[in-house]
This record gives sequence, C-alpha cells and structure tokens, in this order.
Amino acid sequence: MTGATWTPETCAPPDPRWLTAEEQRTWLALLAAINLLDEDLDRQLQRDAGMSHAYYMVLAALSDSPGRRMRMSDLASLNHASQSRLTHAVNRLVAEGWVRRERCTGDRRVVYAVLTEAGYEVLKAAAPGHVEAVRNSLFDQLTEQQVRQLREISETLVSRRGGSPHWPRPEHAANADTAHADDAANADAANADAANADAANADDRDYETGDR
Repeated sequence: MTGATWTPETCAPPDPRWLTAEEQRTWLALLAAINLLDEDLDRQLQRDAGMSHAYYMVLAALSDSPGRRMRMSDLASLNHASQSRLTHAVNRLVAEGWVRRERCTGDRRVVYAVLTEAGYEVLKAAAPGHVEAVRNSLFDQLTEQQVRQLREISETLVSRRGGSPHWPRPEHAANADTAHADDAANADAANADAANADAANADDRDYETGDR
C-alpha cells in the first residue's frame, strides 16, 4: 500500500454508460411486452381458473417434478422467487388444498411442497385455457424466425445469470447442506400446516412433534 492520500479526484467514478437511442427503444419495448404478457396471462387465469399466473407456475413446477414434489428452496429458485414470496404463495395453495407440505424423513429441516390430487385436477382443468392464452398473446404474434430469435435471446439472458433456460427436474442430492438454511425458514409454516391436518394422516401426525 502506498502512502498516497485518497481524494475524490484520484478515484473518480467512471462515466455512466447511457443507453443509445436504439437501446432505449429496445429496453422500453421489452419492459412493455413483459408487463402486457404477464397481465394477459394473469387475467385469463384469474377469470377462468381463480388463480394468479404465479400460483399456476408453482402448480406446474410441482406437476413436472418426480413424485409431484419439490424442495421449497428448489421451487423458489425455479420460479425465480424469493423465499418469502414463495412461502406466501405455498401458504395460499395449502389453504386451497392444492398443495401440502412434507418434511424430509432424513433431515427434518428440509421441507417439500407436494402437489395434491385436488391441485393436479385444478391444474389439468386450467392448462388448456392457459396454453391458448400463451398462443394468442405471444406465439400467434410472431413468425417462426422470431420465435427462434426470442428463444435464443431468452436463453442467453437466463444463462448469463447462472440459471437454466429450460424447465428442470431437479435431482435432490442426499447431502444438500447448502439448501438447509433456506429450507429451515419454512419449518414453522410446515408445523402450522400439520397442526391443522387430519389426525388420521400419518405424515401429518409426524409434524405435530415439531416446534410450536
């Protein structure tokens, strides 16, 4: 370390990299398209299925997972949601009877979200209308070349953040220490679910011994 004295002049911040006119138009168009698409999909699902687009995505993720179950931390990552936001969504889905929570038998700190049969039936009923809305709002408006370009652009942006551009089927490693802290945040919610569960359900009876 030198003996030079720091002054604002010796460490001036770089000039902002302002957007060009073309970049600005592209950025604003992207924001508008994302917002309008999400509004269209959310409106259709609320009208026809009584759920938000965010809730539909949670149900779809669970449906596409082995055993229709997924660790809460994996589910949050897949849906690009914070733990608190995902927990709120799952709480609502549990209240509807579409999802239930289960603890990992090997590590009680790990909590799984499980799609119930009722939730699966709701998803099956909602899927045709949702797919039609996706077609109407997106794919019917684009050429085949534009669809390919959109996919390539989207995959580039997602991969840039270290995510997977495809709907993954996460494999749950037996030694998942890195996920324990996130999963533990859902433990109290799982206990609350269990306290209100049917006493005849063996899994729910196991929860009753948890923290209260």
